[in-house]
Amino acid sequence: MHKQGVEKFPYYVGIDNLSQLATKDDRVVVLNILGKESSTVTPTSHEYSGGNVVFGTGPGKSGKSLPTKLGNIPVYNSIKEGMLAGHKFNVVVVYLPPSGVKDGVAEAVRHNPDLKKVIVLTEKISVKDARIMRAICQTNGVDLFGGNCLGLADAWNHVRLGGALGGSHPEESLIKGSVAIFSNSGNFTTTIAVYLATAGWGTTTSVSSGKDVYIQYGPKEFIHAFDNDDRSKVGVIYSEPGGYYEHGLESKKPLVACVVGRWKARLSKACGHAGSLAGSGDDAFAKEKWFMDYFGVDGIYTPGNPVCSKKGALVTNIAHIPEALTQVMKANGMKPDFEPQGSLALKAWFGSNQGLKLPKNLDLPQVEAISPYNEQIQALDKQVGAQFRRETMKDASGASMMDPSTQVSKIHNTSILDASKHTFEANLVYSLLKEYPSAYGETIANMALNGYVNQHGQPALAAAEAARENGSSPNTVAASAVGIVGRKTAQKAMDAAQALLELFQFSKLANPEADFDYAAQLKEGAKCKDALVSASEDGCAAKWAEGLKKAGNSVFVNFCLDLAKQEKGHIGCDTLLAATWLTLGWTSLRTKKISKSTLTRLPWYSRVFSTLVGITAPASRQTEDSFCGVKIADLVGKSFTETAFMALLGRAPSKDELFEFQVLLGLIITNGPGTISAQGAKGAVSADGPEQPDRVQVNKGFIGFLSHTGFAHGGNGYEAAAFLIEKFKDQPLKSADDKNHGIDLEKIAMDTAKEYNAYKNEQKAIGNLEYAKIPCVNHPVFKGKDVNMDPREEFVRKLFEEKGLDNVFLDFYHHLVNALFKAKVSKNVYCVNIDAVIAVILLKVVWREYKAGDMKEEDIEQASFSTFLFGRMIGCAAEIDDHTNRGRNMDTRTPASQVSYVG
Repeated sequence: MHKQGVEKFPYYVGIDNLSQLATKDDRVVVLNILGKESSTVTPTSHEYSGGNVVFGTGPGKSGKSLPTKLGNIPVYNSIKEGMLAGHKFNVVVVYLPPSGVKDGVAEAVRHNPDLKKVIVLTEKISVKDARIMRAICQTNGVDLFGGNCLGLADAWNHVRLGGALGGSHPEESLIKGSVAIFSNSGNFTTTIAVYLATAGWGTTTSVSSGKDVYIQYGPKEFIHAFDNDDRSKVGVIYSEPGGYYEHGLESKKPLVACVVGRWKARLSKACGHAGSLAGSGDDAFAKEKWFMDYFGVDGIYTPGNPVCSKKGALVTNIAHIPEALTQVMKANGMKPDFEPQGSLALKAWFGSNQGLKLPKNLDLPQVEAISPYNEQIQALDKQVGAQFRRETMKDASGASMMDPSTQVSKIHNTSILDASKHTFEANLVYSLLKEYPSAYGETIANMALNGYVNQHGQPALAAAEAARENGSSPNTVAASAVGIVGRKTAQKAMDAAQALLELFQFSKLANPEADFDYAAQLKEGAKCKDALVSASEDGCAAKWAEGLKKAGNSVFVNFCLDLAKQEKGHIGCDTLLAATWLTLGWTSLRTKKISKSTLTRLPWYSRVFSTLVGITAPASRQTEDSFCGVKIADLVGKSFTETAFMALLGRAPSKDELFEFQVLLGLIITNGPGTISAQGAKGAVSADGPEQPDRVQVNKGFIGFLSHTGFAHGGNGYEAAAFLIEKFKDQPLKSADDKNHGIDLEKIAMDTAKEYNAYKNEQKAIGNLEYAKIPCVNHPVFKGKDVNMDPREEFVRKLFEEKGLDNVFLDFYHHLVNALFKAKVSKNVYCVNIDAVIAVILLKVVWREYKAGDMKEEDIEQASFSTFLFGRMIGCAAEIDDHTNRGRNMDTRTPASQVSYVG
């Protein structure tokens, strides 16, 4: 029997007033009630509405039930079965899959002549099925809502029909007021209600229309019921592109329209809601014009352009709805429903400036989150430090990479070119902490590194000397010494670091170089007394502590000194080493750049760094109170870059030499995880089993790096130096930075090119295609142009020019590549590659000693190799730590299926 609808419409509409949409008399059946979404949402709707769901359906689920706080909701196989059980209803909520929605709606209409409303939450229903459903409902006098909607809610009646309007706590957002909402977006229906409350506006009825291709209950039906609802004084329409539903809208009451989706104007495929794809003349721009024409305004309402009329306002940002609505209602002589609740100001639950000092307008304060999120955030706060996902890291790295197009390597996303502008000690710190130290941090890092560099009387130096005397290469000498720097060497310092971490990890300490009240930690300090306080006085520690205090402020150093006083004890060097590295690493830990295990292992890395540099100087240059002629008391305050230079060459560098040496070490840091040295470090960690980080031996990781360097990888830098020595040993060159050297570099270069051309032709004539190449010219990537450049070499050359640093050997190389072209050895001008830079810097530094007879060619070769080890130690430290945190046990092995036997 056909039901009589509202006379105004040429089709059936049963809702004449918004107060009829969701009432206390409505009784609901939910199709597919035990589905994932429905079983979560339905209990909340049922409880909020006072128990309006009479039963649910689910094929094969008869006899089951859905628990709620108001009692269990019974489940039947079908609507027919539920009705035979005596249940009556007038609303059906549909959670069925798209292919089953039409049949579900047909079943409900067929079996229940009292059905008044069908609410379809399912999205992406076919156009054909949507038409059939509408025809069934129209014929039988049933109002159809959806699809792809979240249903209906009425704050006055305290009823919710359908989906999750108002979220899991609808009473918090659906506040009784005078605003009716119609929205294409379900989630934004709730958001708009929450936003309105911040301006003092509550709601009457909220309609989530959905935005499938067909909107079954549209804006025109909503406006009719809205005009007849005495509770509703103003309406909000949220509209997306697609469809003419809003065209020609007129109301007796004011409206605020929010039109979004300008960016969808050029789309040819729906993105988001299936019906939000504009056709001809129904995109966001068109809809904006419809509303502006109706409101009689010439623009979009924004806080900076508050344009509105008594009829209403148009916005394109939902955050502007509350203010626009308030202004429209003010023009109509009406005030908000209640005092504003909350605000739309950005409330940051989380915050990190990543160590940057921001202006006040950008430095947003953190606020405590609402429950239950505040408890969850508190739990997250206790997850101190980074937690990395473990994966196979054989040919992968989170520490280094090389750009194949520029051949410029990066460490922690900083190019080695930029890294070369930093000191050796700063790069050592950066390799592990992923951020460069402050000036104070660099100063205390130097104290820590220099404090342990003197190896006089230490077994590590004895091992190194024995290896040297027996003809071992520099990497083997270093490995012999590092093997002795085992866990026990740094255990006390690591225990102290662990104790400090446990005391401070849940504190609000953000910057360890700023003032901080650690009274609470002092009270707990007695528990860590054994790890942090020494019974006997240590003169070296006292001097070190004094130096640290003079240099600046460290919360950890101050705390340890105060704890020692409190416990009537003394501070030791191990504790100061731990306090120093915690000062350096704390910010990285708090910003989750490094893990807690990395932080506590820093003293071990530090001892390895000091040993590797210290043993490079022979025992003859080290005494109980001096290193390379410098008193230990004076050495502690020097740059570790200078210490490394002295260990290598036995003398202090000039200012220019120090800078060039710094650049040299920076350029060597890494060539990515695929290099043999990096693979050696990673393999050593992999073999120890990084899934149990405490079992990884840091010194063994360095031995892996050292054992995977050699005369072809590390020592090969000497080839270019040997080539240059051969060309210049008989020249009257006293200093490589002498601008007035008087040497005809062009002639030497041309002679060399001619000699090489004759040699090359001779070798080809006898069929030898593996003839010797001139070192450090040409590159497999930087070639093919008339004049080729290696961008890395070009960067360093310009850097030296800016500093006014001259190098006759680098000048010669540029003459040489031009001479090779002129002599027709090459078809174009080769580049001078980065290896030449490394060679010329080192040779310039040692040239005076070589010419004076104080250094032999084999000494230069050893120095070249050791220099490589110093620089590459930075990159490999990063690889060791990275693989320890990310890698899996034995992940660097090659499967048997990928290897082959050669007979």
